[in-house]
Amino acid sequence: MSKNNNTTRRTFLKHSSATLIGSSVLAQAAALGAHAGSQETLRIALIGCGGRGAGAANQALSTHNQGPVELVAMADAFENRLKGTLEHLRKQHPGRVKVPAERQFVGFDAYKKAIDSDVDVVVMATPPGFRPIHFQYAIDQGKHVFMEKPVAVDAPGIRQVLAAGKKAKEKNLKVGVGLQRHHSAKYQETIRRIHDGAIGDLVLLRVYWNSGGVWVRAREAGETEMQYQMKNWYYFNWLCGDHITEQHIHNLDVGNWLMKGFPVSAQGQGGRQVRNGIDHGEIYDHHMVEFTYANGTKMLSQCRHIPQCWNSVSEHAHGTQGTSNVGAGQIAPASGDKWRFRGEDPDHYQVEHDKLFAAIRQNRPHNEAEYGAKSTMTSILGRMATYSGQMIQWDEAIASELSLAPAHYAWDAKPPTLPDADGRYPIPMPGTTQVL
Repeated sequence: MSKNNNTTRRTFLKHSSATLIGSSVLAQAAALGAHAGSQETLRIALIGCGGRGAGAANQALSTHNQGPVELVAMADAFENRLKGTLEHLRKQHPGRVKVPAERQFVGFDAYKKAIDSDVDVVVMATPPGFRPIHFQYAIDQGKHVFMEKPVAVDAPGIRQVLAAGKKAKEKNLKVGVGLQRHHSAKYQETIRRIHDGAIGDLVLLRVYWNSGGVWVRAREAGETEMQYQMKNWYYFNWLCGDHITEQHIHNLDVGNWLMKGFPVSAQGQGGRQVRNGIDHGEIYDHHMVEFTYANGTKMLSQCRHIPQCWNSVSEHAHGTQGTSNVGAGQIAPASGDKWRFRGEDPDHYQVEHDKLFAAIRQNRPHNEAEYGAKSTMTSILGRMATYSGQMIQWDEAIASELSLAPAHYAWDAKPPTLPDADGRYPIPMPGTTQVL
């Protein structure tokens, strides 16, 4: 049998090995394991203990009404972050957080130690530049995975995730990806109606993540460049992929969901106009991209990190017979009554974990790695277009060998991007920056 981390199956086979022999009996045991033991304890490892890691761990632990679940191992590059999140989770979930000192791992190799700690499910919430190597290792070790979006920052990382996702299917491992709109009843019903023709054929999509920007953490005396960049991971592409990838992926993913596919090309523009200090790393503060799908439909994409401007986090669809504000759950046909979603829409951050853990316990197919990887690639395609100023084709983009990863991971290692004598980082320049 291939290695499978379904705890009910594993426990069934372990306790039955003394009396069950022969291939037919093993097959029967596996079949029973798919439906039995819903009260088996699922043991979780958390990799990445920042705010989103704390949230994802909380949601995983909140699936306990399906059966017992425990957090038993944690890993982070920074010890203070691990300790703070551990204390927070212990208060939220007394009795379900069982992470002794010997299962608190710190450093660049901490993820391996946590994954190897006799766990069933790995929750991954590090900066996305680490996601491909963490995901591959977890699947190689036979673990179920929940990983936050985005799942990579460059094309080599996307291919690594796609390969590991395929291996997860072969191993019958369950994979969830934090594109939680897919688990929203409001989004599901609105998009189902659009697919059923509520606004006719789609001719244009508009998607936005316009906001004022995120935190900055000051450089401290004595810290290495690697420590500084890890602490300010949002501003460095090898860690974050720029905010078009880290945040705007949600809206781009909805566009792909509406189109039932992925764009074939992109062109656009962007730059740094306001958030352009030495503490803003190398990323842009605005992007505007025109994506084209195989049938010619366009998706116009905006994301901005500039204060005191028009803000919107939303997705809109235009069809031959009407329009839809998708995120608001509204449809306005050219003729007839408007429709608005008025049903219950439970917290989809929680629902995505509920469905993943139910799939693990009931041995149902559940693998979101491919669309998670390809929606991430959509955002990378957009970044390639804005950084280069060129029309970029999907096929050439996903085949790119340009890796953003450092040569090796250590606190005294040099990150891929380094500041000049004035503390400023090289900024991508359309017309000259190479992206393929």
